[in-house]
Amino acid sequence: MSVKSATGFSTSSIKSSNAGITNVRGGAYFLNYLVIAGGGGGGGSYAGGAGAGGYLTNLTPVSSGTVYIVTVGAGGAINTNGANSVFGLITAIGGGSSAVAGGSGGGQGGNNNAAGAPGTPGQGNNGGAGSTDGTYPSGGGGGAGAAGQAGYVSGPNSYAGNGGNGLSSSITGTAVTRGGGGGGQLFNGAGASGGAGTGGGGAGGVSPYGTGTNGTTNTGGGGGGGGSGSTGGSGIVIISYPGSQRASGGIVSTYLSDGFTYTVHSFTGSGTFTA
Repeated sequence: MSVKSATGFSTSSIKSSNAGITNVRGGAYFLNYLVIAGGGGGGGSYAGGAGAGGYLTNLTPVSSGTVYIVTVGAGGAINTNGANSVFGLITAIGGGSSAVAGGSGGGQGGNNNAAGAPGTPGQGNNGGAGSTDGTYPSGGGGGAGAAGQAGYVSGPNSYAGNGGNGLSSSITGTAVTRGGGGGGQLFNGAGASGGAGTGGGGAGGVSPYGTGTNGTTNTGGGGGGGGSGSTGGSGIVIISYPGSQRASGGIVSTYLSDGFTYTVHSFTGSGTFTA
């Protein structure tokens, strides 16, 4: 899965000048963004893992003095899709609950041999297929970086699918992986439930008593399937640009890279960004 720009600008221009900021007509300048939606919530018996929230990262121009609305999507409740995250006109789609389409799609239940639900092109990946063989291993939820694994049977054991892995971003100056899918649940019997996708996904449980693990806050991770279900992790919106602070909103920090200062605005909840 190739994460695409919502604006179509090349990532090569942001560091093109010694000054760091590329100014264009009208007092506009470019900045980096990372917009991740809330992850889906996992379901109960037979349920596949939930998909991660949609993951968008690239460049976008902003106009000085303009206020941009920032919405950080909540993680989905049990067996419910996550909420969208928004920065201006850029919208990341909430992750799909078990067997439901979303930013990344939810894994299929173990009582169905069908494929997992689809992810949104450019934002996430498909969930894994379920299997009615053995003890009904379900599929893992899709992640930002990979599809969820299908449930399968090996010898006398059944194995639910792992959640798809997320993607790493260094937009804050430190590499952090977000957008992992939730692991599928194993209905019962010998084998294993699905593992969590890297980047905040939740592990699956073994029904009827093993509840799926919740997705991690501010990663957009999908919840694991199983038992009484799970909740998805909330999303996040991060903005960064080279140079000293020239905007307001969110939690402001700075870091150094190659001798240059970069300013970061992190939103773990909804607010506004004023360029």
